[in-house]
Amino acid sequence: MRWSEMGGKEIIGFDNGERMGVISDTDLVINPQNGTIESILLSGGGFLGWGKRKEEIVIPWSSIIKIGPDMVIIRQNPLENQAVQK
Repeated sequence: MRWSEMGGKEIIGFDNGERMGVISDTDLVINPQNGTIESILLSGGGFLGWGKRKEEIVIPWSSIIKIGPDMVIIRQNPLENQAVQK
């Protein structure tokens, strides 16, 4: 699957069914030594910075359980998924 095909998919937490965000609102962290994807950065805030969440959420690539046609399901491990204050 190409990254362009991921656009618009919702990120859903497996543990509580919470909608975390949308892939189009994310950045990738790529390991420069080997080119692998390490994590997804989910930006804080809502539309134009307005919204409830003010921190960035780091979702390790290994937390992805399933990539479906409309959503990406992740395991929400509080020790792995870290909120980074802006």
